[in-house]
Amino acid sequence: MKIACLGGGPAGLYFAISMKLRNPGHDITVIERNKPDDTFGWGVVLSSETLANLAANDPVSADAIRAHFAYWDDIAVHFKQTETVSTGHGFCGIGRKKLLMLLQDRARELGVNLQFETPVDDIPALAKTYDLVVAADGLNSRTRTVFAEHFKPEVDTRKCKFVWLGTHQKFDNAFTFIFEETEHGWVWAHAYQFDGDTATFIVECSQETWDKFGFGSMSQQESIAVCERIFAKYLGGHALMTNATHIRGSAWISFPRVLCEKWSFDNVVLLGDAAATAHFSIGSGTKLALESAIALANYLHAEKSIADAFAKYEDERRLQVLRLQSAARNSLEWFEEVERYFELDPVQFNYSLLTRSQRISHENLRLRDRNWLGSAEGWFQEKAGAKKGTRRAPMFAPFKLRDMTLTNRIVVSPMAQYKAVDGTPTDWHLVHYGERAKGGAGLVTIEMTCISPEGRITPGCTGMYTPEHEAAWKRIVDFVHAETEAKISCQLGHSGAKGSTRLGWEGTDVPLPEGNWPVLSASDLSWSPDNQTPTAMTRADMDRVRDQFVASAEMADRAGFDMLEIHAAHGYLLSSFITPVMNNRTDEYGGSLENRMRYPLEIFRAVRLVWPSAKPISMRISANDWMGDKGITPQDAVEIARMLQEAGVDICDVSAGQTSVDAKPVYGRMFQTPFSDRIRNETGMATMAVGNIYEPDHANSILLAGRADLVCLARPHLADPYWTLHAAVTLGDKGVTWPKPYYPGRDQIYRLAERAEVIAPIEGA
Repeated sequence: MKIACLGGGPAGLYFAISMKLRNPGHDITVIERNKPDDTFGWGVVLSSETLANLAANDPVSADAIRAHFAYWDDIAVHFKQTETVSTGHGFCGIGRKKLLMLLQDRARELGVNLQFETPVDDIPALAKTYDLVVAADGLNSRTRTVFAEHFKPEVDTRKCKFVWLGTHQKFDNAFTFIFEETEHGWVWAHAYQFDGDTATFIVECSQETWDKFGFGSMSQQESIAVCERIFAKYLGGHALMTNATHIRGSAWISFPRVLCEKWSFDNVVLLGDAAATAHFSIGSGTKLALESAIALANYLHAEKSIADAFAKYEDERRLQVLRLQSAARNSLEWFEEVERYFELDPVQFNYSLLTRSQRISHENLRLRDRNWLGSAEGWFQEKAGAKKGTRRAPMFAPFKLRDMTLTNRIVVSPMAQYKAVDGTPTDWHLVHYGERAKGGAGLVTIEMTCISPEGRITPGCTGMYTPEHEAAWKRIVDFVHAETEAKISCQLGHSGAKGSTRLGWEGTDVPLPEGNWPVLSASDLSWSPDNQTPTAMTRADMDRVRDQFVASAEMADRAGFDMLEIHAAHGYLLSSFITPVMNNRTDEYGGSLENRMRYPLEIFRAVRLVWPSAKPISMRISANDWMGDKGITPQDAVEIARMLQEAGVDICDVSAGQTSVDAKPVYGRMFQTPFSDRIRNETGMATMAVGNIYEPDHANSILLAGRADLVCLARPHLADPYWTLHAAVTLGDKGVTWPKPYYPGRDQIYRLAERAEVIAPIEGA
C-alpha cells in the first residue's frame, strides 16, 4: 500500500512505524512542513497503561522511549502560602523533541521515507496519488479544513489563556501546580520535569487577568519577564524559556477543543489532534494519538477494505476519545472556573484539584496515598463538628442546619410513590419511608406532597390539606423518630400545568383518560400538546395558593417533620413562574428574573413566618432548563440561589430540567453536581447535589471537594433501602447505627466483608 502521512508529529510517525511492523512492504512517506528538530512544545506525559500498549506494539521504540523518561510519583499544590503534597500518582514524562527524534530514528530504521520542510499545498491532488492519506497534521489541521464539509469539525475555543514555556528549574520532586494571586488577578502554572535538566512550565490565567496584564500587546520576552516575576520564588533563579519564536506576539493562546463528526472521507483519515483534542491539564493528547495510531494500523490489516477499516477505527477510538475528552472537559472547566474555589481551605482546594476530571475517585486516592486522604478526611470531620481525631469518610460527617443535626450527609431524595388514597398516605408509605430511615440515611425527604386536591400531579399523589393527611403523616414521622436516627423532611408543592395526569407507571405526564381537574400555571402554556391548557393565575389565585402552602406547612409542623422543602423545580407551579420557558406574563410576575422570582419568594416568606425558627427550610430548583438562553441557565441559577439566600432559605436543593418537553439534557455520572458546585462556591450557600449519584465514591468526592453539603440519592434507595448501611460495610466503617433487631445481620455482613478482604490478596498471590 502506498501511504502518505501528513504531519511528522508523534501520531504520524508512530502510525508509519506501526504499519511497517505489520507489513514491511508498505511504501510510506511522512511529510512534514517543519524541520526535523523543530518542536513547539516542551514535555509530554504518558501513563503506565500507554507504555504497556507501546511495548506490546513495538518493544524497540518503547524501550528507547522508556530509557529517556523522567519519573515522579507526587503532586505538589502551592496555594495560599501552603504546599500540599500527595503521592502515588505515577507519572512519567519525556521531552517532545526527544520523543520525535526517537520515533524518527525508528521510522527510518524500518524504511519509512521522511520528508521535512515539505509543505503540501494541494491535499486533494495528493490524495489521488496515494492509496491512503493519514492526516496527522495537528491541532490546526489543513486537511480537516480542506475537507470540512465531510469531516464537519466542531471547534470550541475555551476561556482561559495559556503559554507553553520551559525552565531549567527541574521540579523533579513532583508534578507541581502553583497558584499565585497578583495585582491583576490569579495566575497559575502547571510544571513537570521531562529530562535531566528541564521542565515544562505552562502559565495560565483567565481572559480578564490576561487583559489587565496587557499580555496581548507584549513581545514574548516581555511576557516571559512578567511570568518570571510572578513565579520568582518557585523558579530558584532560573529563567523561563520559549521555543515558539516563530509566533508573533507573546505566544499566549486559548485552547481549542476539537471534535469531528466524521474522521474519514474517501481514502483520507484523521489521526491525533486533527481528529480530536484533549486539554493539556490531563496530559492525554499524545496518549490518544499513539493509541489511535495503533488501532488504525490494526484495522487496516484486519479488515477487507479501507472503508471497513476506517469504520472500525472510528467506532472504537471515538468512544475512547469521548471518554478522555469528557474527563479533559471536566478538568479544563475546573481551571476555567478555578477562581470560584479560591475561598476553599488548602486541604479542600487540593482535593478538588485532584478529583477535577472525575477519573480519580475518593477510594482511588486512598489507594494512591492513604495517609494524605486520611488527614483530609480528618480535616473534613473536624470542620463538620465531629470529635477531634475522627477519621471517617465525608459521607459520615454530621451536618447542622439551624437546630437540626444530621448524623450523616446522605439524603433519600423525594420519589413519587403514587400509592396515596385521596391524598392520604397509607401503610405503603409507612413501610417505604420507615425502611429507608432504618437504612441509615441522615435525612429522608418524602415525595412531593400537594397542598390541595387540584395541586396533585396524579390521583395517587400524597397531600397535606386535611386532618386525615396530617394524622397519617404524623404516624410515619413518629415511627421514624422512635426507631431511627434519621431526620425527615416534608416536601410541599403544587403540580401546576403538569397536574391531572396518570400514575407514573401508566405514562409520564399523560393526562387522565377521564376525570381531569382544571390546572393552574404562571401562564396559559400547556406542558405538551397532549396536556390541557392551564389557567394563568390571577392575584386571587396566587393568594389562595399562598395560603394553602401556609396551611400545609402548619400541618407539617404539627405532624413533627424536622425540615420543610418547597418544590420550585421541574416545571411544577412555582417553577412555572421562575423559568421563561413557562412564563410569558407581562405583569410584575413576568419578564426579568427578579420579577419571575417574586411569587416563589412570596410563598417562601409566608411559609417561613409560620414554620418554627429552629427548623430549616430548603427550596428545590431547576438550575438548568437545558434550553440554552431560552430558559434558565446555570448562571441564572446562581442568581436564583442568591435571592433565596438573601430571603433566608437555609439550603438549596439543586436539581435541573423537566421544565420543557423540548429540553436536551446531557446525562452522565453526577451530571447535575456541577450546578450545585457552582452555586455553593459562588454564593457560599449550602447545597444538596442530586442526579445519577449512586456510589459511595460519588458522595465522598462531592462532599470533600466542596461541591455540595448533602448528597441526594433517589433510584439507589429504591433498589436498596439500606444503601447507607451497606456503603458503610463497603468502606469498613462501623460507626453507623443499625436497628437493634438487625444486629446479627450486621455482624455477619461485616464478618463476610472482612473475610473477603483477607481472601482476595491470597487468591491474587
